[in-house]
Amino acid sequence: MGQLLRRFAVFLGLISPAAYAYPGIDITLPGDRQLHLVGSIHMGTANMAPLPARLLSRLKQADALIVEADITGSASPFGEAEEQPPLAERLNDKEQQRLQTLCQELGADSALFDTLPGWQIALTMQARQAQRLGLRAEYGIDYQLLDAAKSQQKKVIELEGADTQLKMLQQLPEGGMALLRDTLTHWHTNARLLQTMIGWWLDSQPSIALDTLPTTFSTGLYDVLMHQRNLQWQHQLQALPPGNYVVAVGALHLYGEDNLPEMLQKAP
Repeated sequence: MGQLLRRFAVFLGLISPAAYAYPGIDITLPGDRQLHLVGSIHMGTANMAPLPARLLSRLKQADALIVEADITGSASPFGEAEEQPPLAERLNDKEQQRLQTLCQELGADSALFDTLPGWQIALTMQARQAQRLGLRAEYGIDYQLLDAAKSQQKKVIELEGADTQLKMLQQLPEGGMALLRDTLTHWHTNARLLQTMIGWWLDSQPSIALDTLPTTFSTGLYDVLMHQRNLQWQHQLQALPPGNYVVAVGALHLYGEDNLPEMLQKAP
């Protein structure tokens, strides 16, 4: 695991003074602001609980926990979706067949997807895929961190919040059909990527260099879902008051082009 974390740091252009047995990086910003940046997985396996003692210790010492959104509420993340044209009008024959095949694999009724936005179909399918791999939301890293923070009466800061995330998805062109097409195309790659990220926390998968991880977003989606969000988070984190913070964001935001740690390190 040490070699993986070292490659992680080298790839991001920084070497953390401490090596963590999970995807964690320490970043110091001007103005006496200390960030412990953690690569979260939003759904996890039962053996990912409890969190590493070292991470819980960092949280206990922190002034606040910073997350993308507080996901511990019981409200539906989707809200009321605007009805869309039938999928037969939005997907070509090959894509429809692929969707039918994957729905059968998941035990899902594709008819229930027919007039939903593409982004909602994609996220529902991805969640079911994760569940079939044994992942559950209550074992996700950010969920466990939120639970621990609230038990410690620790301040929680949202970078976005559920409403902002939903609005972003609703504003995707063509109802987010690009996200659905990417999901259909990279289905098995997504599964391998999930297993790799679980391995970062469990050390049960072979170590690989992060620059070999596949890209499963089209260029336009990568800009909206990764680059633009990283840029916004960079500005928000740089505007924090002096203090010590644990920051949990999706692990994929920590690697690749325009990753969040790189943006924070390069900023004046």
